[in-house]
Amino acid sequence: MTDSSTGATLIAAARTAARNAHAPYSRFAVGAAVLLDDGRIVTAANFENASYGLSLCAETVALATVNSAGDLARVVAIGIIGGAMDAHGRPTGTAPVGPCGRCRQVINEAAQIGGRDVVVYCGPAEGDQIERYPLSELLPHAFGPADLGHGKPV
Repeated sequence: MTDSSTGATLIAAARTAARNAHAPYSRFAVGAAVLLDDGRIVTAANFENASYGLSLCAETVALATVNSAGDLARVVAIGIIGGAMDAHGRPTGTAPVGPCGRCRQVINEAAQIGGRDVVVYCGPAEGDQIERYPLSELLPHAFGPADLGHGKPV
């Protein structure tokens, strides 16, 4: 897969996942799609809770799922989309959405454990614009497993 086709594939998978967002409070749906080094893609949507602090971002849910399968070191890239939900619960909007600070830190965990600079694709709920960033650009000088003697610095 070329880099642009990888981004388009991950953004499409993230859009599909976002349809399952449980976001009754913010009405902002987010989808994430994680690419593993063997070509598998794991998707997830955000999951809000009435106790707002217990809500889970789509990226965190996807990476926790990857970790549950023992594959955290295999993460190569992640695609993320988000947008305000319409009356039917579908995400809308044409501005690319990036990971929040917490999610950047969670992605960094996978990056350092895998010894690679995970590529982050940020896309809109609708439209073709896709932004591509190495995680090190989104979270420079990150603290992670390498600082505690685990994993590899990226």
